[in-house]
Amino acid sequence: MSNEPPLMELPIKTADGGFYDGFSKDVTITAKVLIGALIIWAVAFPENAASVLSSMNSFLLANFATWYIWVVAFFILVCVVLAIIPSTGKLRMGMADDAPEFSSFSWFSMMFGAGIGIGMLTFATAEPMYHFANNPEVIQGLAEGSTEGNVRYAYKWSFLHWGFSAWACYALVGLSLGYFSYRRNLPLTIRSGLSPLFGARLSGPLGHVIDIVAVVATVLGVAQTLGFGVEQFVAGLHRIGFGDWLLDAEGKATTTAIVVALVVIMGASTLSALSGVGKGIKWLSNINMGLSFFLLAFFLIFGSAAFGIQALFVGLFDYIVALPSLLFTVWRADSTETGDALASWQGGWSVFYWAWWIAFAPFVGVFLARISRGRTVREYVLGAIVIPSLMCFVWFTIVGGTAINLTLNGTAGDAISGAGQQAQLFAMLDVILSSGFAWVMAVLVVILLLTYLVTSADSAVLIVNTINSGGDEGPKGRPHIIFWGVALAMVVGALLVIGGLGAIQTAMVIGALPFSLVMALMGIALIKGILRDSKREANGVTSVYSED
Repeated sequence: MSNEPPLMELPIKTADGGFYDGFSKDVTITAKVLIGALIIWAVAFPENAASVLSSMNSFLLANFATWYIWVVAFFILVCVVLAIIPSTGKLRMGMADDAPEFSSFSWFSMMFGAGIGIGMLTFATAEPMYHFANNPEVIQGLAEGSTEGNVRYAYKWSFLHWGFSAWACYALVGLSLGYFSYRRNLPLTIRSGLSPLFGARLSGPLGHVIDIVAVVATVLGVAQTLGFGVEQFVAGLHRIGFGDWLLDAEGKATTTAIVVALVVIMGASTLSALSGVGKGIKWLSNINMGLSFFLLAFFLIFGSAAFGIQALFVGLFDYIVALPSLLFTVWRADSTETGDALASWQGGWSVFYWAWWIAFAPFVGVFLARISRGRTVREYVLGAIVIPSLMCFVWFTIVGGTAINLTLNGTAGDAISGAGQQAQLFAMLDVILSSGFAWVMAVLVVILLLTYLVTSADSAVLIVNTINSGGDEGPKGRPHIIFWGVALAMVVGALLVIGGLGAIQTAMVIGALPFSLVMALMGIALIKGILRDSKREANGVTSVYSED
């Protein structure tokens, strides 16, 4: 095999005319039917849907926790090893003379905005605050919750969930597609990442199934992100004075508020998606990054900067030292109070996050590949894993550290800890600032939320269409862009109405499972493909596509 060129043609049958012109009917229609069935089920039979989803979620968490933990560890190892080895790290995602299409700032802005941007605004405050109160060390009696001695443990676990593991899930898919699509001229779609394992068979039903799984996982993964963002967006609108109709008696978003928010968000995202990556998405991503840096600078000046910086270095040290163990530790229910509590905690946090990042990976991975052509493997891994993780760590320690410090020293009382996770950022602004300035900052946060939500949604719609069209990167198929924008809004709305974020979480965990297997195979295929290519080069056989 090393004396023969690799597969450099993977034809995918697409329609030559009609409504599905340029799209694979097998993939597009099947994915639409599956997502449509989920929406109809959730709307027409909400109680049955909620019950079945809950039962399936319990089964998956009880039987696949080990798989999720270990497979994410595998993703990290593949990316890091390929970047470190000199011969593989210098490989370019493209031809030898390909230059990056986007500047480093725009590249990073689009990558960060699509990958985790929305989560920063919700979880940079909420997650450190939660782990500050409870985490595995507290459960095992090694620390006392909500005390100064538990701060470093809070950040160890926050960094685990939002650090290298999260970005490795995205990076693996992007690296695989960037390598095989831009070096071998294969279509920019998920099936191409498995070409060293299955070859030309991916042109048929096997490839269609892989792409369908990717589309469904993408819709459910993005729905999870949008669900968190919509609830915080509604809380922000309520904070800046749009009316009490936005929240019910328990402080949760009303059905009317959810519908209005989704119409605004998905309407704007669909218009942006119609303009393509180089226009609307690029400009929105740059705006996101600028506003994010402004908000971070605000907390550096007016928040607990010294506390946050100390937490950053201590937390980073604890995280790096503990990472090898954290990546492979699995707690199982053993009928003891501590064992059951640890297993429950891991299922609700680590396993949930790994499923979320995996479900998000086809969308972010294809998007990363789309904007990373011309970059080396080492440059890509540094830009797609290390730098975004450090950015997350800074946000969690500066913003979340301010919330913890205000709670520790008694300034905030229970104003922050007593608020729902979607309102904790706004509650912290009310503690720090006078009412007038707090309102101005709340408006800024709402604007930033909106731009992040629009960026994530429009990027997802474009990527779904890219997969459905057999890897065609152009912003084609306007009716299909509109369809997926509406479908994504309806998935989020339907699942929020029948069971809130819990229903979206359950559907996402279910959708992520089959794609986690696809990703594991992509990692194996990437290693196999690179090793074979190195042998081909040694034997004088080309491994890079050439029109000649």
